[in-house]
Amino acid sequence: MATVNVVEVNMKWTTEISPLLKEYELRKTPIIIRVNKFDEKSAKEFQQQMAQAHNTGQKVIPIVIDSYGGQVYSLMAMISAIKHADLPVATIVEGKAMSCGAVLLTFGEEGMRFADPDATIMIHDVSSGGFGKVEEIKASAKETERLDEKIFTMMARNCGKKDDYFKKKVFSKKHADWFMDAAEAKKHGMVNQLRVPKLHIRVEVGIDLE
Repeated sequence: MATVNVVEVNMKWTTEISPLLKEYELRKTPIIIRVNKFDEKSAKEFQQQMAQAHNTGQKVIPIVIDSYGGQVYSLMAMISAIKHADLPVATIVEGKAMSCGAVLLTFGEEGMRFADPDATIMIHDVSSGGFGKVEEIKASAKETERLDEKIFTMMARNCGKKDDYFKKKVFSKKHADWFMDAAEAKKHGMVNQLRVPKLHIRVEVGIDLE
């Protein structure tokens, strides 16, 4: 019989209610974060959900990614929230994880980075839309290089590779967008498991006999 690995969103809490109530709505529902965009609004919502997840009793925070990417500074805000979390994070690619989405994928706990076998992952250089005076354009280009170096290094370390691993790969492709399927992403350490996991939600109910 095949073994099925389950990501547990295990919840335990105590409350007092009358058994005569016909309906009761559980207030502490598990948090499953869905990431489609990378902008200021999405980053703020992401941070709020990460904080809320610590109050539900769940043991892991699932982050479902289906995104074309977006603003790199918003990505950095999300990464910061993950780094400061007291709970492990599971990243799950539903359809696509491109650009910022691919980077976020690698911040799932080792062994807990999932992707649907038909998912598409894409990484590339950080892009810049700098304009203005010459010195402003130079400053923008310098910042883009700094972010490029930082992001590729973080990805490499998350995937157990040398710091320049992904930077060299993108350079070898003449800085073009690097598209790959989930299986190829797994070969590079970005994905651990080629499947979408089942979330096991468990609520305990007891009766006070005293």
